[in-house]
Amino acid sequence: MSTEIRVPQLPESVADATLVTWHKQPGDPIRRDENLADLETDKVVLEVPAPANGVVSEIRVPSGTVVTSGQVLAVIEEGAAAPAVAARPATARAAPAPATAAASAPKAAAASTPGEAARDAGRLSPSVRRLVEENHLDPAAIPGSGRDGRLTKADVVDYLGRKPAPTRPTAAAPAGAESSATTGRAPGSRPPAPAVGARSEQRVPMTRLRARIAQRLIEAQSTQALLTTFNEVDLTAIQELRARYKERFEKEHGVKLGFMSFFVKAGVAALKKFPVLNASVDGNDIIYHEYYDIGVAVSTDRGLVVPIVRDADNKDFAALEQEIADYARKAREGSLAIEDLTGGTFTITNGGVFGSLMSTPIVNAPQSAILGMHKVQERPMVVNGQIAVRPVMYLAVTYDHRIIDGREAVQFLVAIKEALEDPGRMLLGI
Repeated sequence: MSTEIRVPQLPESVADATLVTWHKQPGDPIRRDENLADLETDKVVLEVPAPANGVVSEIRVPSGTVVTSGQVLAVIEEGAAAPAVAARPATARAAPAPATAAASAPKAAAASTPGEAARDAGRLSPSVRRLVEENHLDPAAIPGSGRDGRLTKADVVDYLGRKPAPTRPTAAAPAGAESSATTGRAPGSRPPAPAVGARSEQRVPMTRLRARIAQRLIEAQSTQALLTTFNEVDLTAIQELRARYKERFEKEHGVKLGFMSFFVKAGVAALKKFPVLNASVDGNDIIYHEYYDIGVAVSTDRGLVVPIVRDADNKDFAALEQEIADYARKAREGSLAIEDLTGGTFTITNGGVFGSLMSTPIVNAPQSAILGMHKVQERPMVVNGQIAVRPVMYLAVTYDHRIIDGREAVQFLVAIKEALEDPGRMLLGI
């Protein structure tokens, strides 16, 4: 029985998607729920699973095509069996490449059987699959640390770091190669450097996510009156608290105690004191949000995404750390859902993980403010009249000056500083 594979229903805020990758070709077997293709939207990559076991009989949309909800992508024959490899005619096999070509072409590691290759491909997230294909790796040869043994991007990167670099062949030069007699160069000497000015360029289209990021950043800067204020925070108390309780915390809750939960808690406390920083502009109106959905910016190989921690004011440190860790894992695996990225009343971004000491983050419109974290750096500070070395972080708040006055932005940042330097405030609500 023939079954049409259609574009799944896209979320209300997404009009279309781009078909970026086919993982099957006509004649390939496919199993129920195995990923057939990747669709890239403005925010996430969606997988198109097969509804039943069978064989792909037809592909109707080439890669790179913009598609809409309900559009037919492919047709599969349910219950059909793929032709056995041994039954294929000999003429269908590619002729062996010449020795000279084989020495220069990269060799991809082959899976042990077609069934295992299909199984491995179906288990890979889009970002992991792309990394595996670009480096011609065999997924079955890489130990997976994810749930049920799934590969994560970190597994592949770690494997590439351990993989020995290919050695240059030492065999004699192929026929037709220039000899020292004809070139005038001594055997083993370097060939001449390429001519000066022989420069190349590569034009690569933006991904939909990158294009959407660019569009939103331009819109934010062109529609909002953005201004940034700075302060610094002494993280001695936070570091001592983490050092004292991190092992017990992880044992009790199964998640590490990081910095981000403290900043989310401090941010929510400051937003309650200065609610205009949790507001947004709609025409000539200011919408004050009486809930706290905090966006936590996460960097991925496709670009920056901002999953939302909803009702952050009602969650304890363990719940915040667990949710943030889950979002970071999903972002690396490319498995974030549209619902994870929509909404949000305030955003926190951490450039410190990349070594940034100071920056002016851009507001995530239609929000009105964003908090920028930076690298923790030991600096000399005057404490009780004495110079002491303390772990210090610069903080930045960029805000929409149309509705937020400088006084409110500065006091908001001071409130965050005071909460972080004296964490007891967050527990006592003062």
